[in-house]
Amino acid sequence: MLKRTLLGALAALAVAVAAAPPAQAQARGPNAFDFVAFGDMPYAIPGDYPKLERLIAAINRQQPPFTVFVGDIKGGSTPCTDAAMQKVYDMWTAFEGPLMYSIGDNEWTDCHRPKAGGYDPLERLAKVREMFFAHPEMSLGGHPMPVESEAKVFPDKFATYVENQRWSKNGVLFATVHIPGSNNDFEAFNPKTAMEYFQRNAANIAWIDDTFARAKASGAKAVVLAWQAAVYDIRQGEPEMPRASGFYQTVEAVARGAKAFGHPVLVIHGDNHEFEVNRFLDTKMKPIPMVTRLEVMGASAVHAVRVSVDPDSPGVWGFTPLIVPENGAY
Repeated sequence: MLKRTLLGALAALAVAVAAAPPAQAQARGPNAFDFVAFGDMPYAIPGDYPKLERLIAAINRQQPPFTVFVGDIKGGSTPCTDAAMQKVYDMWTAFEGPLMYSIGDNEWTDCHRPKAGGYDPLERLAKVREMFFAHPEMSLGGHPMPVESEAKVFPDKFATYVENQRWSKNGVLFATVHIPGSNNDFEAFNPKTAMEYFQRNAANIAWIDDTFARAKASGAKAVVLAWQAAVYDIRQGEPEMPRASGFYQTVEAVARGAKAFGHPVLVIHGDNHEFEVNRFLDTKMKPIPMVTRLEVMGASAVHAVRVSVDPDSPGVWGFTPLIVPENGAY
């Protein structure tokens, strides 16, 4: 496991990334490309707004074909107001390329907290969808790109889930999946949230299954899944993932799909705010062959990760911290 202490040696290299040539210049093979992933910010409001602006500028200098944000547009105990959402939405228009967004828990699941305003989480989720996914077949960012939306792929079953999106680049299939922290919003003793979980979980599993099926049928060379939750950050302490976990079926779907697909898979998430690259584990906490897990930094670490992709290379993936020195340590 790459702990934060083991990554300190990368800091000097990471600082250089901010001034490095555009991402496309780093390509190794004819189909290689880089993209950027980040999440869990801005938390300290309004102090983190200038930091986010600097990070967006650093990402723009990389000229990635797209950027992926893995959720949490605010801190868990800051107000879940329309204005807070609108501020981030407006800031994101500064991205010069497309921006993909997978919804986190802080923007809706945790909005019932008194410090967050005591909102109805489901009402806040509806607002997030209305504001950020008004055009579900387009990405966000200053120059959006077309994407597939589960709401359009499965209109009879999953028309609600506009946020689950999919796109491809040079033989690599990407998908965002709405899997937030806070146990995937699964609270067995709350009928209202339990029903929301079961319905959304069914949509998520169908989206993961369909993504792997599409990848195999199209001859894709790799798959990337992006969501917010750290799926092993669970309340129970058993050596295996409890079946009661809100993430159990998600992990099973990844294991099942990866085995059938038979090519490299990358899962990108946030939630714990530490830069980490590791194997993705199954429900028995055993590594799934050819599945890599990337956790991005966040919260006080307002930085990002540049992901290098060479679909013609056996290793496929490479990871470099994208650090803005003025934003502090990570």
